[in-house]
Amino acid sequence: MTLPRAARVALVEWDEPALPLAVQANLLSVSRASLYYQAVPPTAEELHIKRRIDEIYTARPFYGSRRMTEVLSREMVINRKAVRRHMREMRLVAIGPGPNLSKRSTKHRIFPYLLRQIVLTGPNHAWGVDITYIRLQAGWLYLVAVLDWFARYVLSWELEQSLEMPFVLRAMEHAFAQAKPQICNSDQGSHFTRPQYVALLQAQAVQISMDGKGRALDNIFTERLWRSVKYEEVYLHEYATPRDARSGLSRYFDFYNHERPHQALAYQTPAQVYFGR
Repeated sequence: MTLPRAARVALVEWDEPALPLAVQANLLSVSRASLYYQAVPPTAEELHIKRRIDEIYTARPFYGSRRMTEVLSREMVINRKAVRRHMREMRLVAIGPGPNLSKRSTKHRIFPYLLRQIVLTGPNHAWGVDITYIRLQAGWLYLVAVLDWFARYVLSWELEQSLEMPFVLRAMEHAFAQAKPQICNSDQGSHFTRPQYVALLQAQAVQISMDGKGRALDNIFTERLWRSVKYEEVYLHEYATPRDARSGLSRYFDFYNHERPHQALAYQTPAQVYFGR
């Protein structure tokens, strides 16, 4: 068990009277070594590879690990095993039939896809929730967003440095504070099959829908959102820190919802369609 950084710092910097670290570790039932753990920063090579994978996938979301490896091999020495690992860490799944890299726990329940051939009738008929990779100059973050499919309106989003479960639950709770959909769709990733997520949606009487295995097209509206976010914001700015990324994305989502005309909405903004203005 590895303690969160805040907990480790709190233990090490405990004010008087201080307990020996061995006693603190014993009280918490963790190894003493875990109290000294410091995350190893990514190498420049890993950052470069993930940047290129992100750029290639955003332009060609139908590329799986085989094609991705072929393209990257023209620029660097890399094998498919490494590409598959990076794509899995980045939660990238090729659009179309193929292996699903968004891994789930086999002990968790999978729900059927409920939106095939359904005509959306208005706001809050169906939402989509998904996670994507956001690059920094010297690292990366993970972004989760909740999107109303009918209006293409982003109800909530959260940004974190790791794929811990709470940021997904926070995004859903913030969205539920505004409205409630009939159906909420996600992929089969571990965040969306865990009991905490399922229980949160069931408590709101929301029907749970999940993409078919290897079918990223089932969540195509959210995939298009990520493409817009990357090309219109992330790739135009070199975020130095998480604070820079949060500030930039906050401005972008406000622009996306309230100012950016959407072709699929007859050039109305998502907010105009969602709120019926």
